Amino acid sequence: MTHSHQIRVRYAECDRMGFVHHSIYALYFEEARTEILRNRGISYKDLEDDGILMPVRSMQFTFMKAGKYDDLLTIEVNLAAPPEVRCKFEYKTFNQNGELLNTGETELFFVRKSDLRPIKLPEQYKTFLTI
Repeated sequence: MTHSHQIRVRYAECDRMGFVHHSIYALYFEEARTEILRNRGISYKDLEDDGILMPVRSMQFTFMKAGKYDDLLTIEVNLAAPPEVRCKFEYKTFNQNGELLNTGETELFFVRKSDLRPIKLPEQYKTFLTI
């Protein structure tokens, strides 16, 4: 399951060299991850309203080229495996010329909001996240 999401680089997201600051990609990836879920018919808000949270367990980036101010970036996000207790997303970021800027991966896990204990994703949500 892959989804493409576009983001225009804003001036405030760049460092003095005019490159997208590396920390900003965590925000970009979160936005793309939110949109892949929304595209599948579910939102983070739906999960949270049902008492399910998704903390980030790990995050990894590999940078090849720099994104720059006013670039139109396309972030391809892929759900790497069917979610159970954990949910892994893979990312590729391209500029408007189709050049690969970076790759990344995040692993999240599902917890009950009431006690922050890990849980399996309820069946009612698995249908939205079937690969």
